[in-house]
Formats: sequence, structure tokens, C-alpha cells
Amino acid sequence: MKFAELGIHDDLLDAISYMGFNEATPIQEQAIPVILEGNDLIACAQTGTGKTAAFLLPVLDMIADLPSGTTSTLIIVPTRELALQIDQQVQGIGYTMGISSIAIYGGGDGDDWGQQKIALTKGADIVVATPGKLISHLNLGYVKFDTIKFLILDEADRMLDIGFYEDIIKIISYLPKDRQTLMFSATMAPKIRNLANQVLKNPKEINISISKPAEGVLQAAYLIYNQQKNGLICHLVAENPDYTSILIFCSTKRAVSELTRALKKEKLQAEAISSDLEQAEREKVLLGFRSKRIRILVATDVMSRGIDIKDINLVINYDVPNDAEDYVHRVGRTARADATGVALTLVNEEDMFKFHQIEKLIEREVFKIPLPEKFGAGPAWQIKFRGRPNKSGFHKPKKGQVAGNKPFKKHFKRKKPNSPKN
Repeated sequence: MKFAELGIHDDLLDAISYMGFNEATPIQEQAIPVILEGNDLIACAQTGTGKTAAFLLPVLDMIADLPSGTTSTLIIVPTRELALQIDQQVQGIGYTMGISSIAIYGGGDGDDWGQQKIALTKGADIVVATPGKLISHLNLGYVKFDTIKFLILDEADRMLDIGFYEDIIKIISYLPKDRQTLMFSATMAPKIRNLANQVLKNPKEINISISKPAEGVLQAAYLIYNQQKNGLICHLVAENPDYTSILIFCSTKRAVSELTRALKKEKLQAEAISSDLEQAEREKVLLGFRSKRIRILVATDVMSRGIDIKDINLVINYDVPNDAEDYVHRVGRTARADATGVALTLVNEEDMFKFHQIEKLIEREVFKIPLPEKFGAGPAWQIKFRGRPNKSGFHKPKKGQVAGNKPFKKHFKRKKPNSPKN
């Protein structure tokens, strides 16, 4: 469906058309009319399907004619990176409409606090905030949210995972009861429904492709010993120069540091990002990666959601995520909207059961690519079940489960996205 068919403001249509977007994604096509009708909404869609535009476009449409100088919209998000991303999208899409926004997040200095206080007291049209930092401002008494008409909880499942439930409930206590509330999540766990029952009024519900990586993601895995991992990644990156934007996830900060050093030792352009960096340093690294000055970004799980960077060619899981749902969010960094990309996972002996659980979740078997000959053999694919094992204690793959030794990049052709991305 074309955006022009959804009944949004001409200025918005001009803005997104200028950005090269004309057709709505399924979540946008379904959510925008529901929001414009004034309904509360709980929407579940995987990372990369365009959730951010699904709520920003109708909200910008509805606040376009409201008086300036008052805050009409509060968007609560789990991470500072996501707060900055949404703030940037508001500024990009709503620039011609004169709509103002401010991102409220921790990790800055005194100047950041002062700028946030000014924006909160003078009334930015849209406030995008992480819960903890917003509560710090609310506790000082100068923030007035009595003019809030729209509350949006983005990545709600992630906020609950982090432990923001109490903070969310406290923030909502400062808001008018007469408001429109929108909740967006990548999963629909029971805790999400419980929160929805508390904060939404007769919500409409939308579910789009829950817990499945985007169709454009070519997924594959290497069965590997830990000591082979750094060498394999350096080899893959060096042998595929056409991949100009590579994102690698590690579960620990130590692994991030060690892999980044190994890549740099091979003269490969890589930078690390984790919670150890100050906010200014994190933003500098992200800017370099987004502008393609940094080819490889090695990151901890803090990056698995909320970062909108175009044209990521390759995502590598250095190890298997502990939560099967997190796998979807990690590989969702590539193949945004209708684009294509590659997601590789390195699976050691201890992680095989976890990876098997991921395959059950996404309802597909992921190709196991043989290691390049120079690295020697990796471990055999076998799953030791937690519970009542068979006689041997293991489940072995069926014949033909291991894919042929073909270059993974030949399995797909890239195509350009054609819709605003999440």
C-alpha cells in the first residue's frame, strides 16, 4: 500500500517521499489507520519491519496542528541509542512541520542535563526518554506532563527484561488518564500482556511475524571451537571486501576487546562499543559506523536493539545468544525492511542446545557451513537434551543437514529497501 492511501498529512508524505520511501510495510499499513482513529494499540512485530515509522507518522500527523510550547507526546524506550535514533527521525520527518523533540537519557554531562531541563520546562512537542533519566527529572518537580495526549512504549519487552516495570508505572502516574497509549514490542510474552492490561484502554491488537527473522536474512552457522573463532572472523572479513558494513555481537565485554584487537592486528578497520565507553565516545563510534568510515563494529548486546543503521551487510554472532528471542533481534540488524543481508552464528559445543532452541523458535533449520580447510575440523553437530535423553544422550542430525561448502555471499542478491525502517 502507498503511504498516500493512508490519509496522512501532505507535508509528511513530502518528507518521506524525499527520503525515498513510498510504500508502507505491513506493520505500518495496519497500525497507522488504527492510530489515526484514536485507538489504543498493542503491536507486535519483529525488528526491522518499520515499527518506528508506524507510530511516528500518525502521531506527527495528529500533533501538526496542536499549539507549540506544550509537550503532547512522550515516547519511552529502553536505551539511549534508541532514544537518539527516534529523536533523529522526528527531526528528519517533522522538520518542515516545525515539530520539536528532545532525547532524555543518562550518561551525559552537566550541560546535557541543563539542555534537557530547558526542553522539558519550555515544552518540546515530543519527548523521547529512557525511564531512569526521566524519573530523575520528574523527581525534581519541574516537569509537567498534564498536556500529554500520546504515550508510546517502544521495545516494551526489552524494558521489562531490563527491569523498568516499576519505573514505567511511576512515569505513567504523572500523565493524564485521558490519553492515547501505544505499545510496540518484538515479542508478546505474558508480562507484556499484563502491562498492556494495566496501561491500555480497549486496545486494538496487531501481530506481524512474531519471532521470525526477516525473509531477506540468509542465516548460516559454523560449528567451531572457541580458539578458532577470532581467526575465522578475521578470515571471513578479509575475504569479503564487498561487505562494507559488518556488525559483530559478543556476549561479554572481554570478548569484544579481544576480537577487536585481533581484527586490528590484521589491519582490518574495526572499533568496539560497550557500556564501558562514555556516551560521547559511543556516539562518535556509531557515527563513524553509520557513515561507513568504520567498516566493522564489535558490540555487546546493548546494541542488539534500537540502532537504525542502513545497509548492514553482515551480522556475526560471536557466540549464541542466551535467549532465543535475542537471536531474532541480533540478526534483525541486517535485511532491514525489504533489504537482504547475511547473519552468521559461531556455535561451539556448549552452545549447540541453545542454537537448537533458536531453530525451533524460528521454525527452520539453519545451514551449518564447514570451516575453511586451513582451520581444521570443528566439533560435530550434536544436541545434548536437558531432560530425558535417548540412550546415547545425544540427538544427531539427519543425513544432509550440513550445507555444502559454498561461499555464503552467493546465496542472495542485495536489493534496496523501499520503506521507512525501524
